[in-house]
Formats: sequence, C-alpha cells, structure tokens
Amino acid sequence: MSTNKFLILFLTLITLTSCKDNKKENTNSEQSNEPTATKTEAASSQDIAGNYATAEYSKRNEGYDWIGVNVSQLNENEINIRVRSRADKKKPTCTFDTKAHKKSNNTYYTAVDGKTVLFTFNAGKLTIATENASDDSALYFYCSGGATFAGEYSKIDGALDASQVDKTAFTKILNLQDIGFNVKSVEKGGQTELTVLAFGLDENHGNPQKATFKGHVVDAEVEDLDSDGSPELVVYTKSNDGYGSVLGFSTLKKKSMVPIYFPPTSENSKINEGYKGQDEFSLIETTLGQRFPTANGTRQVSYKLKNGEASKVFEVSNVSDY
Repeated sequence: MSTNKFLILFLTLITLTSCKDNKKENTNSEQSNEPTATKTEAASSQDIAGNYATAEYSKRNEGYDWIGVNVSQLNENEINIRVRSRADKKKPTCTFDTKAHKKSNNTYYTAVDGKTVLFTFNAGKLTIATENASDDSALYFYCSGGATFAGEYSKIDGALDASQVDKTAFTKILNLQDIGFNVKSVEKGGQTELTVLAFGLDENHGNPQKATFKGHVVDAEVEDLDSDGSPELVVYTKSNDGYGSVLGFSTLKKKSMVPIYFPPTSENSKINEGYKGQDEFSLIETTLGQRFPTANGTRQVSYKLKNGEASKVFEVSNVSDY
C-alpha cells in the first residue's frame, strides 16, 4: 500500500472514531440531564404552598373587596385549602375549607356537594373551577351576594393582610339524613373557640354547641355511627404540641344535639403505650379510626359509638400494630 493511501485510511479511521466518541459523549450528557429536569419538575410541584389572592388584592387600600386562598401541604398527596375574603368593612364574601387530593403533578381535587372541584397550579397562579362547567353553582353556596370563589388567583409574598382578612380559623358545612352542621372556629386569646350549629332538628335543645381548647381544628366529618337514623358529627383537633383528639356531637332522634365523650388517648391504658401524639383520624363507614406512630412502628385503633351512662361514648373496639 502506498504511503498516501495509508495516510488517507489512517485519517479516515481517526475521524470515524472521533464521531463515535462525540456521539457517545452527547448521549451521556443528555442522559445525565434527564434526572435533573425531573428533580426540578418535582420540586416545582411542591412549591405550591403559600397564599394566593384575586387581582383586587393589590387595590385593597382603595377599598376593593378581594378573596384570598391559603394553601398548605399536608403530605405528598394532600393539600389543605382555606378560602378567606376581606372582612374589615363588611361580612366576609366567601369562606371555605377543604382537603384536596392529588390528581396530577400540579392539579388537586375535592368533592363539593357531590361535584368535583379542581385546584390547578401553574407558574405562580391558582385556578379554581368545577371539573364540569355545568356544576359551577356548587361554589356559590359558600359566598354571599351571588359571588363564587371560582377563578384565578396569583401567589403573593407573605401572609394575607391581617388587618383585613376574615379571622375564621376553620369552617365547614356538612349534611346527612336531612340534618346539617355548620362547623366554625375562631382564635381568641391564644385559644380556639369552636361553634357547632345544627339545622333541620325538630327541637333546638343544646343548639349551638361550643368548646374552647388550645390548638386548632384539623377537619370534620359526618356519619350515622350507630345506624339509628340520626347522624353524628366528629371534629378532629390537634394541640399546639401535636396531640390529636376528637370532639363528637350526636343528634338524638333528629330532635336535639348533645356532645359525645371521647377518651383522651394519653389516659387510655389500652392504647397509650409509646404514644407521643401525631394522631390522624378518619371515619371508615361506621367506625372511627385513629393512627399514630410508636417507637416500633404504627398503631391503628378503631372505635365504635356506644351508649354510656350519661351520654354516648367512643369505645375502643380493635387495636393493631404494624
């Protein structure tokens, strides 16, 4: 082989090898960027907590009415939504509380009067709307004067204006078996004052019911726990140091509302070994469920509603550790 032909062949091999190396390097670069992009996307999906407000919020000092939304992350798949409005000049326009569950990366959903409501987060904006446009009337119930809290909100820095915002700490309206409950709490002097008003009762004995405690309301649910045709309301609370409890109310034959006794977990020798708070409560059909961490794992407790000597009480029916 002549010297010129050998030189040409050698240069060709070098060129081909260089192209393959460059292609491999580019491929590795693209692959290394993929996890970074995924992490960034995942981080942005968690960056939804904070406060949002309607466009009128920027003109609040000129007297404009406005609506704000506080969003807090409960866990990887749940957020807490609190809709509050201006309340320093007149009664609040809109007040609404709910837990919303993850539907997709930046969309959460909840049920309101059997209708699905979506909370969509995108680039510092929050959009609230019913999944079906024809169901939008479900959001009018929580606002006065024909208003709705559906619409677009922009994220703001810091908290909503404390001098103007509605001071209601928690609010929820629940219905079952033609009986309704209006649950509301406000913070006063370092404590929470809970008021429960039942409507649809034949009589009004003991209505409304009130309770004062240190901590805050987490959620409320309604169910006919003893299957007697008259519903019960359970309000889940948590102390400032993370200990959970339940405030229960029973409607007696749909005539009056009375408290239900819930035994404090710390005083209940059947379940309190290793108890350090961080409780979670929920209703599972006609059973009240409680779950909390222990040194060796998680304890799950089930309660049934029973007739006590003076009132209805929650009694432990099952305990399991896992």
